Amino acid sequence: MLLVPAQNISFTAFKLNGFHDLGEWRPFLFIPYFLMFLLSTTSNSILIYLIISQRALHSPMFVLIGLMAGVDLCLPIFFVPNMLLSFLLNWKAISFVGCLIQMFCIHCVGTFQSTLLVWMALDRFFAICRPLYYNKYMEIHSFLKFIIFPVIRNGVLIITMISWAGKLSFCETNEIDHCFCEHMALVQLACGDISINNMLGLLAAFLIITADFLFITVSYLIILASVLKSGKSHLKAINTCVTHIIVMTVTITFALIAFMSYRVRNNFSPNSRVFLSTMYMLFPSCFNPIIYGVRTKEIREQFLKFLNQMKIFPK
Repeated sequence: MLLVPAQNISFTAFKLNGFHDLGEWRPFLFIPYFLMFLLSTTSNSILIYLIISQRALHSPMFVLIGLMAGVDLCLPIFFVPNMLLSFLLNWKAISFVGCLIQMFCIHCVGTFQSTLLVWMALDRFFAICRPLYYNKYMEIHSFLKFIIFPVIRNGVLIITMISWAGKLSFCETNEIDHCFCEHMALVQLACGDISINNMLGLLAAFLIITADFLFITVSYLIILASVLKSGKSHLKAINTCVTHIIVMTVTITFALIAFMSYRVRNNFSPNSRVFLSTMYMLFPSCFNPIIYGVRTKEIREQFLKFLNQMKIFPK
């Protein structure tokens, strides 16, 4: 039973009580989440190693895939180990400062993941619709002008959102019904007015995730129209685009449902809300490298070559 402090006192430590309703079944969640974390860490590490070590994979498209693998490797590290300890050892405590730092890291890396999908769409647009200008625009010096605005946008919105969350007071309870410090899961515990925090969270969701989704959708519609208009066979290009669309659609669907579940009246149970929040970060991290590895011929060939060099498969 939590003691309620005086109104002029704010909690400086919190308990992460995600999946609390599962009771004695909660520790069993360690198994699936540990397996997903292991899959994410192993597959993304292999993909990063392949792209760095194999000169054939040093083109802009594969560099972007390597950056995506780096993001997918880092994102679960910010919350999964702590979550696994919570399941196994009932370790739920986190300081307010630690909570804000975790929130900042998760949102920064998560939004960068969305922005990387935009850059991949740009790469495919120039490769398919403007092939004569591909080398010109995809050179690092030229490409920087395409990435400056999204990075500044992400940084300003995330820093503002976290700063306003840091100004709040928490005088009623310190139990966060989540497995990590999700923005609205923390903010809704505050004593005072949270309308500005709510607005900032919505702005981040719509100006980053939704805006990126719309940009990517328009880009792929233009690419598809160009392919159909040319009358040429661009099966490889279309397959690459389909891969990006699959990853983007699944990730954004999980993310927007998780974000809006705190703001729109719904019948989601707390466990369902936490599950969706963990999946929109873990699902891409687990399956991006598999999707890219299986569907991308060059990566698949280099992986088999790597296995042969390691003498895992006989010649």
